[in-house]
Amino acid sequence: MIESVEHVRGIKAPYNASVRFVDENVAKGNGSKEAIICGEEILTYQEVSDLMNKFGNALKNINVEEENRILVATYDSPEFVTAFFGSLKIGAVPIPVNTMMQPHDYEYFLNHSRAKVFVVHEEIWEKVKEYKHRFLFLKHVIVIGENESNKTDVIDYHSFIENASKTLKEAHTIAEDTAFWLYSSGSTGNPKGVIHRQQSMEAAFENYAKNILNIHENDRTFSASKLFFAYGLGNGMYFPFAAGGTTILLKERPTPAKVFEVIEEKKPTIFFGVPTLYGAMMRYAEEIGRPLDLSSIRVCVSAGEALPASYAKKWKEMFGLEILDGIGSTEALHIFLSNRMNEVQPGSTGKVVPGYEAKVINEEGKQLPPNEIGDLVIKGESITSGYWCNLSENHQKFQGEWMKTGDKYYQDEKGYFWYCGRSDDMLKVGGIWVSPIEIETSLLQREDIEEVAVIGEKNKENLVYPKAYIVLREKEKASEELKETLKLYVKQNLAPYKYPREIEFIDDLPKTATGKIQRFKLKTN
Repeated sequence: MIESVEHVRGIKAPYNASVRFVDENVAKGNGSKEAIICGEEILTYQEVSDLMNKFGNALKNINVEEENRILVATYDSPEFVTAFFGSLKIGAVPIPVNTMMQPHDYEYFLNHSRAKVFVVHEEIWEKVKEYKHRFLFLKHVIVIGENESNKTDVIDYHSFIENASKTLKEAHTIAEDTAFWLYSSGSTGNPKGVIHRQQSMEAAFENYAKNILNIHENDRTFSASKLFFAYGLGNGMYFPFAAGGTTILLKERPTPAKVFEVIEEKKPTIFFGVPTLYGAMMRYAEEIGRPLDLSSIRVCVSAGEALPASYAKKWKEMFGLEILDGIGSTEALHIFLSNRMNEVQPGSTGKVVPGYEAKVINEEGKQLPPNEIGDLVIKGESITSGYWCNLSENHQKFQGEWMKTGDKYYQDEKGYFWYCGRSDDMLKVGGIWVSPIEIETSLLQREDIEEVAVIGEKNKENLVYPKAYIVLREKEKASEELKETLKLYVKQNLAPYKYPREIEFIDDLPKTATGKIQRFKLKTN
């Protein structure tokens, strides 16, 4: 009797995430069910499967092979979903990246990842294309846009997939194979390529979406956090797909007015936001002077930064809904500490999500008793297999199965975790990581600035914003007008959300005897 190929060659059982999250819905008879609602556009699971297969086949037609990287800079849209899963299905590696970045950021992403293909919305490409000669490994640019003309050196997305086959056999990948990357900002300002396996999304779904949200096939998710974030990727794509539910996507910027409009019109059952948005939404609701209909929502979720207790209480008073605050990370893929429905402890990050382990340790790595502040470390199946080409960070971040989160926490006697700040100088601004060093480096390019230090300050609602302390070469030129000029300068040279909300001119920065800036002496809160 001839042994199976798997046994003979030692190949593990196949697992391809595109099959799990898309094709299985069709196989179960849900092909005609709404999978994606994006504005006026609606796609069924069958249509998502067809477009995914067409995109995968089109990639194969331009000689994209297994493990080739595909950089994806697209707005939340059906094209994002089909490009992501189409790449996965042929064994290629999609890498979603932030759509709010500057051209030099995309140059870094493309060269660092060695991406062979760039899938990008036309508006973004128009800002990036002049850098094309500096993209060292890029072979194909696939542009999503309305105008098919004027595309001489790039490929039009819709023409690209138009004649491709709807039938596609998935690549023989296994659960431990690399599936996709995400980029996470580092304390040095250089983004890190975070590698996730085929099984990562499955683990995050099983642990958080099922255990905490009790997600099911009748749920309609709406995430204000975008798909290129680890948080948004689960909220708006693989959570609803794994449950056989429906995702509501918003291409535009999630302003309070637009978010409420989508909620009232599209009737989501699960809403995902970040603290700054919840605050803005409550202010908007007070200003417009009419009742807002959130009756379709059964649960609200917050992550990205610590949710102020006042926000949680006020939201419940205004709308009768609890917000489940939690913490996740790009490295963990999704939320690993969370409050539970009917067990919300305002101001706390909640308890450990089933499927993960977490503990607070001291500098020697020993677990601390309740109410003592230390470093939070976690372990679980959704955690990254490591950073791309970053040996030093891998050694610092990972200790066997345990991962350092970089957060200071304490755990109380009831098992609730309480956030106490960062172990490094990184800032979470509006739910997005910001490196103070990156802002400082940008400002120091100006000849009128001698020195600069950026720290995180807290507003009256206890949310963090960047503040820059600046020493001018000519101190007499300090003015309110110059402050506004410098804020605009940072907005124009970095992603706009990174600009310092406040600037203070000072004569000297506090330093150690060796000349190192003592940022802690600048903090007022």
